[in-house]
Amino acid sequence: MSTEKHLILTGMSNISWKDAIVQTISEASKTLDYISSIKVLEQTAKIDGNKIIEYYATIDLSFGIDKR
Repeated sequence: MSTEKHLILTGMSNISWKDAIVQTISEASKTLDYISSIKVLEQTAKIDGNKIIEYYATIDLSFGIDKR
């Protein structure tokens, strides 16, 4: 039987929502092993005037538990 944990994370980028997602996964992978999937839960942005200046992506990251 395998077990997965889920972790809700929010990442930020000045470039795009996709970049926010990629950067969040990259940072999480530095300390988590066995990342298996993500689900994008929410995408938001900070606006200054009429321009988006920060993109935020909240993800549900799934990873397996090491049985050792």
